Amino acid sequence: MNGVWFFMCVDGRRRYDDDFLRVVLVLLERGWGEEKIAAEFAVPVSTARKWSLKYRTGGEGLLVGGRGPNRVYDFETKLAAVRDFVDKGLSAREVMRKYSIASLSPLERWCRDYRIGGARALRPRRRGRPIGSSSRRREPDRQEALVRRVERLEAENAYLKKLRALEAQHRLGLDPR
Repeated sequence: MNGVWFFMCVDGRRRYDDDFLRVVLVLLERGWGEEKIAAEFAVPVSTARKWSLKYRTGGEGLLVGGRGPNRVYDFETKLAAVRDFVDKGLSAREVMRKYSIASLSPLERWCRDYRIGGARALRPRRRGRPIGSSSRRREPDRQEALVRRVERLEAENAYLKKLRALEAQHRLGLDPR
């Protein structure tokens, strides 16, 4: 294989171009195994397994050009997929095909969350700033307002006293330094 068929992302991961993945697709269709593809192109076997899994679950469209915005799955789909995988013993490939899950990663994450927190862990969570953590200031009560006013007036008073003292020194011809 000639030429550069991957580029490095900012985070250091490799991204393979679609022309290269089409070659991999042809080899998968011819019955090549993951280990043979990994050896041929000097890629990790785990990467070749991911390509094979994507191809077998979603076909050519998922392997080549299948990188788009992240898919969002509803709670019912997540729960059904996890129950089929964890409770009924279906393989990951079967579950991914049945529920059109694009990658193994979300299925693994859902299973981990399900085992730790049950079905409730698969429910959507609120995004953004928590309720009650508003950046808006609350209105000060009367006592706080009076305390702030007294502090401001005391600061003004101290400033004026210092100013008068400096003016007096200046009139007398004393150097304040």
